[in-house]
Amino acid sequence: MEYIIVLWGFFLIGFLAIGGYFMFRKFLKQLPKEDGKSDMYWQHHYIEKTKHLWGEKELELLNELVSPVPELFRDVAKQTIAGKIGEVALDKNATKITEDIIIQGYIIGTPKRDHKFLRKKLKEKNIDVAPYEQYFELSKKEYRENWKKKYERQQKERQNNH
Repeated sequence: MEYIIVLWGFFLIGFLAIGGYFMFRKFLKQLPKEDGKSDMYWQHHYIEKTKHLWGEKELELLNELVSPVPELFRDVAKQTIAGKIGEVALDKNATKITEDIIIQGYIIGTPKRDHKFLRKKLKEKNIDVAPYEQYFELSKKEYRENWKKKYERQQKERQNNH
């Protein structure tokens, strides 16, 4: 019986540590950056500014692309990715969220370690990833900072090379 209590204690401490880790990450996203706004603020801002641009087909595609994410984290992942998709749409002055914008925003809005799942999902849907390789290259190990500047710099370099 004593072993069960000790084992339960280790499980409890482990689960509390895992929960604390994710709560701390959420706390860090709430801290203001150089512009005085937090990552969460901008995420909500982009979602609110672009939610009228989403159609049923596009929402279905987003849900399908997020499906490999464990259900426990799926809503958070979807919100983060939708925020990045909204940012891409606003930068392009889009009048509608398209499949192209969804894929670009998804790639930019996810860590590099998740790209293999995205590539697999796009292959299942018969979507060619070749036009999106430049966005995969923009990725770091974790969520990107200054992705827009890097993308613009790469576009200028490509234009100069042609």
